[in-house]
Amino acid sequence: MKILDGQLVSRATKDELKIKVAQLVTEGKKIPHLAAVLVGNNGASETYVGAKVKSCEEIGFKSTLVRLEENISENKLLSVIEDLNNDPDIDGILVQLPLPKHISDEKVINAIHPSKDVDGFHPINVGKMVQGLDTFIPATPYGIMLMLEYYKINTKGLHAVVIGRSNIVGRPMSILLSRSGQPGNCTVTLTHSHTRNLKELCESADIIVAALGIPEFVKGDMVKDGAIVIDVGITRVPDPSKKSGFALKGDVDFAEVSPKCSFITPVPGGVGPMTIAALMKNTFKACVDKN
Repeated sequence: MKILDGQLVSRATKDELKIKVAQLVTEGKKIPHLAAVLVGNNGASETYVGAKVKSCEEIGFKSTLVRLEENISENKLLSVIEDLNNDPDIDGILVQLPLPKHISDEKVINAIHPSKDVDGFHPINVGKMVQGLDTFIPATPYGIMLMLEYYKINTKGLHAVVIGRSNIVGRPMSILLSRSGQPGNCTVTLTHSHTRNLKELCESADIIVAALGIPEFVKGDMVKDGAIVIDVGITRVPDPSKKSGFALKGDVDFAEVSPKCSFITPVPGGVGPMTIAALMKNTFKACVDKN
């Protein structure tokens, strides 16, 4: 069993970007500028946005954090996004999800100009991804693909089972794994809460991507020997033994599953850091595509 170390691959990805940014500076070209929009004061969102801003600093990007009140109107938020769209110095825009219930995620995602949509959620970018065209790929699936590539894992002809069909992870992951290329060329089964024979499908899988948000859902008896397991889940579970009062759990029961795997991602330290690294790559792309 080998651990797929997201921290290691993320550092390598960011170090590579740092060199490229230094080259832009040497050539007198524009450096990437990411604008992050944070609505309200959700603790997890604060942590995620903080990590993204810190990564920008490490690489040499410019970053702008736009903090907005929880009760901001939808129209006001859309106006803020439009201002960022029209700012020529801003290359990438991300709006941290989830948003307050009175604001439509769909309207906000659609309001971001496709050329600045570094989260890869805009329908135009999703359509390009489906067709295999050059575009921004949603950061978490992109990060997983970068990790598979880094570890030179040959996925050709493998059966991949993706658990979860969200537009953020599950659906794009199924598309990327099935596309021609390396990593890719998998036969993919996309499963969800209404899949009747989920356990049997997982037992036949060479690759399992767990992205359903239920702590330790994937058990040892669901995984065959030698499988590759990617755990996308991260949930705060109460744990009085921890100083924070909670522990972070993935969607995979690591203790049960890891002894059976050829490769597995840990939680934390697996997919999470790769999501940020992929976002940084998208932001760099947004900048250089304009040069």
